Amino acid sequence: MDSSSHEAHTSGDHHCCGAADDDLKDPVCGMTVTSESSHRASYQGHDYFFCCGGCQQKFSADPEKYLSTGAAQHSQDTLKDPVCGMTVTSESSHRASYQGQDYYFCCGGCQQKFSADPEKYLSPREAEPQDENAWYTCPMDPEVRQRGPGTCPKCGMALEPEAPTLDEEENPELIDFRRRFWASLPFSVAVFVLAMFGHGRGWVPLAWQNWIELALASPVVLWAGQPFFVRAVQSVRNRSPNMWTLIGLGTSLAYLYSLVATLVPGVFPASFVMDGRVSVYFEASAVIISLTLFGQLLELRARAQTSEAIRALLKLAPRTARRVNADGSDEEVAIEDIVVGDLLRVTPGEKIPVDGVVEEGRSSVDESMLTGEPIPVTRRKGDKVIGATLNTNGSLIIRSEHVGAETTLAQIVSLVAQAQRSRAPMQRLADVVAGYFVLVVVSIAVVTFFAWGFLGPQPAWVYGLINAVAVLIIACPCALGLATPMSIMVATGKAAGQGVLFRDAAAIEAMRAIDTVVVDKTGTLTEGKPVFQKAQALAGVSETEVLQLAASLDQGSEHPLARAIVAAAREQNLELQPVEDFDSSTGIGVSGRLGANALLLGNTTFIQQQGVDTTAAHGPAETLRESGASVMLLASGGQVIGLLAVADPVKESTRDAIRALHESGLKLVMATGDGEVTARAVAEHLGIDEVHSEVTPEDKLRLVESLQKQGARVAMAGDGINDAPALARADVGIAMGTGTDVAMSSAQLTLVKGDLRGISQARIISEQTVSNMRQNLLFALLYNSIGVPVAAGVLFPFFGILLSPMIAAVAMSMSSVSVVTNALRLRNS
Repeated sequence: MDSSSHEAHTSGDHHCCGAADDDLKDPVCGMTVTSESSHRASYQGHDYFFCCGGCQQKFSADPEKYLSTGAAQHSQDTLKDPVCGMTVTSESSHRASYQGQDYYFCCGGCQQKFSADPEKYLSPREAEPQDENAWYTCPMDPEVRQRGPGTCPKCGMALEPEAPTLDEEENPELIDFRRRFWASLPFSVAVFVLAMFGHGRGWVPLAWQNWIELALASPVVLWAGQPFFVRAVQSVRNRSPNMWTLIGLGTSLAYLYSLVATLVPGVFPASFVMDGRVSVYFEASAVIISLTLFGQLLELRARAQTSEAIRALLKLAPRTARRVNADGSDEEVAIEDIVVGDLLRVTPGEKIPVDGVVEEGRSSVDESMLTGEPIPVTRRKGDKVIGATLNTNGSLIIRSEHVGAETTLAQIVSLVAQAQRSRAPMQRLADVVAGYFVLVVVSIAVVTFFAWGFLGPQPAWVYGLINAVAVLIIACPCALGLATPMSIMVATGKAAGQGVLFRDAAAIEAMRAIDTVVVDKTGTLTEGKPVFQKAQALAGVSETEVLQLAASLDQGSEHPLARAIVAAAREQNLELQPVEDFDSSTGIGVSGRLGANALLLGNTTFIQQQGVDTTAAHGPAETLRESGASVMLLASGGQVIGLLAVADPVKESTRDAIRALHESGLKLVMATGDGEVTARAVAEHLGIDEVHSEVTPEDKLRLVESLQKQGARVAMAGDGINDAPALARADVGIAMGTGTDVAMSSAQLTLVKGDLRGISQARIISEQTVSNMRQNLLFALLYNSIGVPVAAGVLFPFFGILLSPMIAAVAMSMSSVSVVTNALRLRNS
């Protein structure tokens, strides 16, 4: 830094990151700048710094105009761009007038959009309708695709957009089902209470009770249940029987049977008359509809989270960028308006808008969103930079090379979306059974109706109708529908208490079959935070002096490595000396003078560039690197006098976790962006079976796919944005709760404490849960296998026993109780 720099900014850059100057304000536009800016001007003995040449020219033409309102403050009141919502000022060259009012814009694109249709942007924003031309797909059957929203013809689930956007408006189907549920719930409760507890209590006259139940149940069945009946009809039309077929048949026939019993009770035999009326089952149809609506609300809310990973990725990208025009002035433009070849200015603290190459400047860039590594990397003229990464300390001018869907971030978004869609959905046991069960039950009901009609005693067809209804009611899918959800609900609660969060039932079902675990290093196996490891003296000084001298040079830096060194020195109560003649080569090293002692601190390249022979340090440095550490050299008087090692320590729980996973028969594979020496050192230290170093997000995705092609059932454990595609593609993605939101949204399982031992716990819970689900399905089918023949009347010729719909409803309830009770056993297993 020049000695003439502003007095408030005398500290220099650190060798890896650069000490951040105190934030200054461009007095023209109010943007944050630093004294590193090449645009500066002096006025009345003070130096002022600017974001671009345009602001510098405006200030030089009339300094008092911008200083009269307070230096480094906005020259005009801040306004909102009515199109994009960005903060602008009345100094903006992009403006338009409408109905006597002036409006200001961030760029020409927003101005043109406003001029074309002002009312669109000035009227209150309403929820935008779903794009009727967008592609929608089924989360359970990805091969089902159609233009616009709808329901899947195979499973009846609502279709979802293939390409989620930042639009976070609530799912219209969720809104509709919530409205139907809450509007119909009072009616369902009322008819249930009246039917179950109103007999003989004189609440209503007996002659009126059926009519009152009809009035209460009709809105629930005919309006609230209407979407279910549409799906049931669709399942029949598409020859794809599913749960909606059962629900539609069971509720509609219970309702129709009860409707006939209310309107023409005389057609039923006397044996079905109780307390002067024919028993009806309006409450069964209404309650089943309400319960199904509630289940759909829970499912839709859970499914809404599947797009959070992509939304979180999309939010990483900045919305605007500053384009450098031919005359040197800057123009703020929307990110969509950037084209290949544009020059863009990026100041400290800003995100790089698109992929490009550095044309001017030098800075440290935090690329952890891509690499997962916590240490910023140096970028100077000619170096590539990646969109959405963070510029930390210097000003850059970059030339855009990849924009829109071609950027690295856009490709990661695409990878996550494709991986989520390509993952074969877990075929739930209930769905498989239900497909055949529906056909069998319907066939039995039809056979029952005609067998009684042609062969039964008089009134034969009435007996046929009643017995057919009894078959469908006893086969109502309550127990079958509860078989898996109850087990899942109990299992997820138990797992959460152990710090393991399953996202859905498919993850629980899949976890038990995993045989290979791919793990990221940083933040998964390690803490993800650099920690000082050791100082090693080489010539003429002690290890304590090596640490003291290095920390004194580093004390002005905010870089993670520097903070680790300074923190270690302070823990040892070492006195840090003041530094003179400080200079920085950002990213590789620093120099300075402590009293009469001239020092150099940095990597091997930096030390060699200063003419210092590093031969004597090569062996000790390699030894430290082989332990997984980053090594810096300290030189004085033309020779290396010491080494400093900073490493990312392995978590205390990692060794126990790896031992437990090996004992479970799992193969462990490490995939990391670290160099080969460091990666292999960590892998050998921990006993990892296979290691892949210097991998990109695409490499991790390809690794998972390669293992799957070899027949492996793969779990991927990671904590960074760079892990998101592989997490989504794996049979089970496992995120560290200490990691990024993107990773947790992409994964099917989250370890809250970031402890890999949770993987073993998750496998045990998975095995117990799948076993419990199979038991529940067995209970449900056992009740039906016994109840359906009895309801059909097979015992009538021998014992004169008929199963009325009321008894069928009791049997149905008992099957549900057995399923719930068995599921609750999981809590204590």
